[in-house]
Formats: sequence, structure tokens, C-alpha cells
Amino acid sequence: MALSFEDARACVLREVSAGRGSLATEQVPSLEAAGRILAEEITADRDYPPFPRSARDGFAVRAADVPGELQVIGEVRAGEIFPGLVGPGGAVEIMTGAPLPEGADAVVMVEHTEHIGNLVRIARPVKSGENFNARGIEAKHGSVVLSPGRRLGFAEIALLAMVGQQCATVYGRPRVAILPTGDEIVEADQQPEPFQIRNSNAWSMAVQVARAGGDPRILPIARDNYESTRERIEQGLTHDLLLLSGGVSAGKYDIVERVLADLGAKFFFDRVLVQPGQPLVFGAAKGKFFFGLPGNPASTMVTFEVFARAAVELLGGANETPLPLLQAKLSKDVRHKPGLTRFLPAQVSADGSSVTPEPAWQGSGDVNSLARANAFLVTEPDRESWAAGDMIRVLLK
Repeated sequence: MALSFEDARACVLREVSAGRGSLATEQVPSLEAAGRILAEEITADRDYPPFPRSARDGFAVRAADVPGELQVIGEVRAGEIFPGLVGPGGAVEIMTGAPLPEGADAVVMVEHTEHIGNLVRIARPVKSGENFNARGIEAKHGSVVLSPGRRLGFAEIALLAMVGQQCATVYGRPRVAILPTGDEIVEADQQPEPFQIRNSNAWSMAVQVARAGGDPRILPIARDNYESTRERIEQGLTHDLLLLSGGVSAGKYDIVERVLADLGAKFFFDRVLVQPGQPLVFGAAKGKFFFGLPGNPASTMVTFEVFARAAVELLGGANETPLPLLQAKLSKDVRHKPGLTRFLPAQVSADGSSVTPEPAWQGSGDVNSLARANAFLVTEPDRESWAAGDMIRVLLK
């Protein structure tokens, strides 16, 4: 069954979300949790900020007293507390991050003041509550600041430190079996015959799996016969997810689907209206999900990023798996035959504003062009051409 790009991705998200079952967890030091998926609820251990905190350098005042000329009765810096009270006609010089003194209800930015001796002149009005963060406005004591299913990036790790969370409970990394297939494949450390190629797909997929939060396990190459393929697939299905590279097209020796069917596999789809990567297979067998990825390098890389990556992330505990798509301005004209969503190697400019198709792209087997590219143009299936200057979708590598 052939599906559109959108429908196939929706199918992966739906089936894996519904069928992933209970997931293992482990506790790790928070500094080692970057990139992992949180498996517990994190709450604030106190109000944040824990005091009314100045957002500007300036003067803490009573809003009712300005404009006017006020008496400066002291100063307060971050890490200090002003011991007195700001009464009528008074002001305290205050630094960014310092606690607002008692009695003050606003901060006037230093740029809007004239400080002369023990006096400060303020020519413009200020509203109560201006230029400081009220106590607890960011988070109240006991409120949830991080929920399970959230991938921990640098901001989330900072939040764990802020609330004193030295360790975090995270989901285990899914074990992902990577199974290359084909008599033409040899390992990367071997010298290939003229009719052979090295096992580059397994290496690229291992990196992609690790980037998605999985634990890649490269299996020995399955040869183009039923016995070898079945043995390796059964080995792969002992993992949390099986990724097969090659053997899913319509050729005489492409036997992966036949082996999977004999193992009782359920196929959710076996073709997607994308290029590269049309003969993509997604299904489940023996309680495990699998993808049969086309063997051409570009097909393998693209279909992993668009479809299989989401499965790895979901099996790792993620609640959401957004595609890193953006819009950029084309630097040259692009034409393609409608009917398929195409992913074409491209270069996004350093500032992210423009994108240029890879000029020397020779098709799905061209690893050199894939290595030069930092993104893929994403064409619409119902549109034939884009002119230089048009905006187009881009999938970041």
C-alpha cells in the first residue's frame, strides 16, 4: 500500500505511540542526562524567583512618587538584601538581579534618571510592577517545571540545576538493530571487488540512531538468500527496533518482505510517495517494529530522518517528534515532475536565509553530494516549479 509523505509519517507516529508498551527507566546524574528523555515529573523546590527581582539597573521607588526628585537612601546589589524600607520620597539604587527593597513597587531604569549627590531626578512616570519580576512569577513552589517525555537539552539541564535536581530519571535508550542486506556489500575495512561496495549505510544509520537517542547495534550482513536473511532478521527482532537496509525493492533477489511475511509480519505500508525512498516498508513482527529502508544511501538517510527517527524517539520515551523543517529563499530555479514529495540535497546559507540545491547531485547513490549538503529541499507533490527568490521547505540534516 502506497501512502503520501504526510500519511506515512502519521502512520508511524500512530502505530509506534500505541504499540510501544511500557518503557524501561534509569537514574543518571543530571549532567549526564543531556539528550535523554525525562521519565519523571520535576517540580519547583521553591518560588522562582524566590523574591521580587530587579530586571534592570536603576532605582527602586514607589510608583506614586514619580515623576519627581527623590532622596537616595542606599543601594542594593545581587546577592544582598536592603535592610531598610523605601518610604515616601525615597529611592534605593538597585542592580539587575537584586531583591526589590520593602516598600518599593517599581524600578526606574538608570537611563531615565539623573543622579546628583544624594538625590535622583526622575522626569517620567513609572507603573507599579514595572521592571522587576514578582516572586513566583516564573514558577510557584511545587509546580511542575518539566514533564515526562521531554528531551533534555541545555535549557532543561539548567532547570534541573536551578531546582537542585542532582539526578534525573530518564527512559532507557532503545536498542536498534541495523541489518544491511545484499551480496554486493562488504565491510568497511575490506577491499571490495569492482562489483562490490562497502557497508556505508550501516555506519550512517548508526550515527542517525545515536543522534535520535537510540543504542545502535550493527548486525552482520545478510546475504541474498532466504536462510541468511531469515536468521539475521530473527536476530534483529530481539531488539527494540529493526532497521533493514536494502532488499525491499521488486528485484528477483529482494527477499526481505517474503521473510518478514513468513515470520507473521503485519505491514502498515510498503511504499511511500517520496523520492528518494519510495520502496519503504514499515511493519511489526513478533511484537517489534521494523523498517525496510531502500538500499541507496540517499534513500536510507532520508527515510530514516523522515520516518524511522520518529520511531526511535518514541521508543525512547519522547512525547513529540517534530521534523526540523524551516522555510528558506531559493537562490536558483527548481523544477521537478509532480506526484512525489522530493528531498534534494542542498546547502543552506550560514545565516539560514537562503538555500541552494546541490549542483553536482547524481542521484540516490551519490554519497559525495550528500556529505557536502547540510540540508534537503522538500518539494511539494502538486507543484512543478519554484523560481529563484521563492520560499521553499527545507529539512535540516
